[in-house]
Amino acid sequence: MSIPKTASSVLHDHITLEVEGIDRMYLNVFVPRLQREVGVVSFFRDHRGMQFASSALMDPITKEFVKAIDKFATRNDIPVIAFLKGQRKDDIAKEHLAKFGQDQGVLFIGKAQEKTAVFRTERRKVPGKDISYPWIVRSTAMVNHYYFYCADRDFGPFFIKYCSYFPYNAKLCINGHEYAKRQLALEGIEFEPLDNGIASCDNPARLQQICDDFSADTIRALWLKWQAILPQPLTDSDRQVGYDYDLSILQAEFSLTQVLDKPVSGRIFFEDVIRENLAIGRPDQVQLIFDRRVTKRTPGRFRTRVITEGVVPSLHLDYKHTRIKQYHKEGQALRTETTINDTHDFGIGKRLIDKNLGALRQVGFNANRQLLNVQKIGHDPAVGEDVICSMQKSVIVNGVRASALALADERAQFLLQALVVFRLLPNGFSNKDLREHLAPLMGKAVEELTQGQMTYHLRRLKLRNLIERIPKSHRYRVTDHGLTVALFYTCAYSKLFRPVAAEVFTHDTPIRIAFQTAQNAIDHYSRQRKVAV
Repeated sequence: MSIPKTASSVLHDHITLEVEGIDRMYLNVFVPRLQREVGVVSFFRDHRGMQFASSALMDPITKEFVKAIDKFATRNDIPVIAFLKGQRKDDIAKEHLAKFGQDQGVLFIGKAQEKTAVFRTERRKVPGKDISYPWIVRSTAMVNHYYFYCADRDFGPFFIKYCSYFPYNAKLCINGHEYAKRQLALEGIEFEPLDNGIASCDNPARLQQICDDFSADTIRALWLKWQAILPQPLTDSDRQVGYDYDLSILQAEFSLTQVLDKPVSGRIFFEDVIRENLAIGRPDQVQLIFDRRVTKRTPGRFRTRVITEGVVPSLHLDYKHTRIKQYHKEGQALRTETTINDTHDFGIGKRLIDKNLGALRQVGFNANRQLLNVQKIGHDPAVGEDVICSMQKSVIVNGVRASALALADERAQFLLQALVVFRLLPNGFSNKDLREHLAPLMGKAVEELTQGQMTYHLRRLKLRNLIERIPKSHRYRVTDHGLTVALFYTCAYSKLFRPVAAEVFTHDTPIRIAFQTAQNAIDHYSRQRKVAV
């Protein structure tokens, strides 16, 4: 089995399916008017008509909410599970989903105590008087949270987590890949699933379109649908006057899944790419990926980590509150995913609207692509070096020797310049064409170059796969590889090698001075070492 040598060749020639879309999203669900003390006071005094705002007024609402959850579970025969410490909630959800025989409904309700922000009443005294009054303050407490694990006809599995204490904030967790799977199934399009992904699809274009259409409005529609189904802590009259839930982005994952035609060789190859990019998380590198300048004042840790689970390594990069993870998924695909934990890192608002989500998409997807570009650039020079080195020395192909095409050899330069011109000829070129074009470049008359000399040049170009013979003719065409080599050689020599060499070997130029400074430093170090010995 041959393993692809370069990142470019793998990503260009060995990808059977490429899907770009939103992966997991974790959303804050909250009542905007109840997130500050003054809003809470207004809720109880102005809206509900209470004389004082106190946490004692919250307790009856909490009890009614918990009672409504219990009744909902009993009426619909939904199991209620108390989560144990350290228990993986996703594993329990998978077990219940596997046994769930409906296309929509609540799988189970989980219950766990978690620390959260709450409002409490604090007794304060009027200065100079023996009079006290209640005062609403922010605090934290361990309170019960209820996880509603559900399956939706259009979205697939998701969950909503409600805090059972005022102001009854919630979290909504959805998965864009599960949404795509449901949409493909509803449209009758055959596909092979991956865990949190898709391995193959009969209509890749439609799959990508579904992922592109996954919008803020689509997510809001899901929330409104299930808000009407599940028990709610606040009443219809509360919502009618503006005490209704809104959604904001807490965490969003943007993934690029590239399914490989040779999974095993792909895994071996990308392990090699990971090893060659261990410094990619440094500030000077990571700013290229996110197209944002990193300075000493930029907050956050900038690092690269390689984490191995079993025998499969994964590459992790940090930028402020954002992380990129790259790994070989289930032995079948390269997964690159950017997780944004704070939209403000990129000057984007948190509220779930299409403008903010669209801007986040651009950041996340661009970061994935830029990481791959950096990896391709970082990995492919090793192959380029092999090509350059092979050009500098003679090679033997099928027992036939082809002489070197050295970079500083004028004849080689003239020969490759001719190839650039011949690439434009639709019918290729002949021995005679090469002689007529090469002679003026070498400062000679056409008669001074023999047909045998041209045959010699044509043979070494052909053996190196720079040109190929047109079948049933004595004409040749320049190969794609030949054009690449010819352009690189001629441009590198004329625009880089000769000008820099001129400055290096000319006195008092900046490069000459830098070379001399480096040489003096090396000489000084050498003398010190000799003294020490």
